[in-house]
Amino acid sequence: MPDSQLLLKQRQAVEQFLMANEPTPLLLERVGGRNGLKYKPGHLPCNTILRCLRRAAPTHFTDHKGCNRSKFADIWLPDGTVKSLSIQGAAILQGFPSWYEFPKETATAGSIIGYSVPPSFAAQLFMSAQIILEGDEV
Repeated sequence: MPDSQLLLKQRQAVEQFLMANEPTPLLLERVGGRNGLKYKPGHLPCNTILRCLRRAAPTHFTDHKGCNRSKFADIWLPDGTVKSLSIQGAAILQGFPSWYEFPKETATAGSIIGYSVPPSFAAQLFMSAQIILEGDEV
């Protein structure tokens, strides 16, 4: 992941978090923030990656004007390092294999990630269904 720098609101979110918590890796949204929170501690499940159905609605990958946002989230580490979460990084968090190739346009790649069911979840679901169906045939 490439190096990044925190925006003012992200720095404020980190400072607010550290006033009440021990340092831990944080996932920081670059714009907005769900429910007013701009950060997610590393020990909690990652945010669901969304792709909104309304064309002009902002998502993780587009702004309020529908323009691509190649920088949509950062990861802050307790040593002060800040990394930019890339499309490939978001895809890996979603469970895509590292070899999977995405389109170059951020909004399109984000749509694929946002509309998808995590591959590992789908595999577990289908294996469970197969076991149940095979059990009924016996």
